[in-house]
Amino acid sequence: MMTTRHLGRSGIEVSALGLGCYPIGGPFWRGDHDKVAWQSDVAERFPGGWGQVDDRESIRAIHAALDRGINFLDTSDSYGCGHSERVIGQALRGRRDRAIIGTKFGNVIDEAKKLYLGHDARPEFIRQCCENSLRRLETDYIDVYYFHWGDFDGAIEPVAETLEQLVAEGKIRTYGWSTDDVARMETLVVGEHCSVVEFALNLIRRNDDMIALCKGADLGGVIRSPLSMGLLTGTYPSDKAFADDDIRNTWNLGEGRFREIRNLVEALRDILESGGRSVVQGALGWIWAQSDRTIPIPGFRTVQHIEENARAMDFGPLSRDQLADIDRVIRGKDRDDDIR
Repeated sequence: MMTTRHLGRSGIEVSALGLGCYPIGGPFWRGDHDKVAWQSDVAERFPGGWGQVDDRESIRAIHAALDRGINFLDTSDSYGCGHSERVIGQALRGRRDRAIIGTKFGNVIDEAKKLYLGHDARPEFIRQCCENSLRRLETDYIDVYYFHWGDFDGAIEPVAETLEQLVAEGKIRTYGWSTDDVARMETLVVGEHCSVVEFALNLIRRNDDMIALCKGADLGGVIRSPLSMGLLTGTYPSDKAFADDDIRNTWNLGEGRFREIRNLVEALRDILESGGRSVVQGALGWIWAQSDRTIPIPGFRTVQHIEENARAMDFGPLSRDQLADIDRVIRGKDRDDDIR
């Protein structure tokens, strides 16, 4: 059984499995994904969330996770335009000392209209984001604070200086970047209290260079999209039908690629389910096996999701033989289907 891991050089100990709190933010809207920012009166809007949620069930699920030893909650001010943070704040009333909270900044949002409006990295804006998140989370400190602008090309020094000041003031304990770009992350790790990077990693999306950076720079690797927003659960609906306010309804995988990914999951099913695991538990075990620094944060919306994900910790990482078997299958599918 594996239960905890460390967030790099911060020394903060968290459960080996975290809670991805994007889905519990509920619906919000954004403009053209190819634009950095957009105006609130733009007619064409796209869903940014996972659709409707039941806040009471979200709170029950968080409590169930805490009771099962899962103490790491990962969210952002953009998820539901503040709603995810608010739900977490309610769920942790009287329980704040049992949780490690990570949230993100750099997003311009309209809470009332549920609109995502783009990015901002000015020091004064970062400070305002921090104060707003503290208020919504009903806490006086944030454990992990991530920059939530993955392809930011400006000067990182003012961002890092502001974050170091927030650490000195006791507003945050440590910080990092939510980015898949190794070169960008390397510019932030020089900060004394930078100890975490959040990046995408799963069976169909690798990032060996970021894993190497985590080891070399003593960073914790928080893994977003460990199940590729449901594609790797083995239960993804065959018709890809989602509600209009669900971001997955906008995916344009193409029927061929969608079928190939489903076929890959089926090809891996026996390996992932070996030893009594479910496909989900096997996919999480694969992530743990990539490095002793990886902490997957699968999304959830129900207590049932929490229970299945939590059981993955009882099994722990996949073995070297299982990893080798998975690589052989994926290499074969790459040749046949070019799914990577």
